[in-house]
Amino acid sequence: MFQLKTEHLIIRDMCLEDEDAFVAISQDEKYQRFYDESDCDPNKYRELTHLFIVQANEVPRRSYQLAIEHQATGAFIGTVCLRLEDNRQASMGCGLSRHHQGQNLMIEAVRALASFGFQELNIHRIYAETIGENKAAIRLCRRLGMRQEAHFHQHRYFKGQWWDTVVLAILKSEWEQSPQ
Repeated sequence: MFQLKTEHLIIRDMCLEDEDAFVAISQDEKYQRFYDESDCDPNKYRELTHLFIVQANEVPRRSYQLAIEHQATGAFIGTVCLRLEDNRQASMGCGLSRHHQGQNLMIEAVRALASFGFQELNIHRIYAETIGENKAAIRLCRRLGMRQEAHFHQHRYFKGQWWDTVVLAILKSEWEQSPQ
């Protein structure tokens, strides 16, 4: 089983025992703000749990969709992922339960996974795409050292309106030069 340990977290492969907590996070009203209604269906998150378990066993591995477990309590508190693409590129995403936000736990998780990606997987570039109104996600990306590469106007349509999206990224060379 894949696992990274940080000061407060265990970042590991998802398992069936994570399913209920993963579904619960997805049903939080604040979490759903930047997702299409169909993306928030509880059954979709149950299916995703099973998909992530299957993907963890693929060889070669192309997706690290991981559970974030709080070391002190053993509780599932969120997810962080690195999806490998061609040309040593990877996209990153994450989600954290509202109860654990504002404690610097997500930056701890994304830093650990980005470090693994650059050092162990030799990724050249990690990027994230998010809704332009998702200020917390943009702030997190900037704290990771990412810079904005693109701003797409009226790029996604859901909840009865068009949304801008932004792409932020960091290169391995930039990561190596930044203080972690």
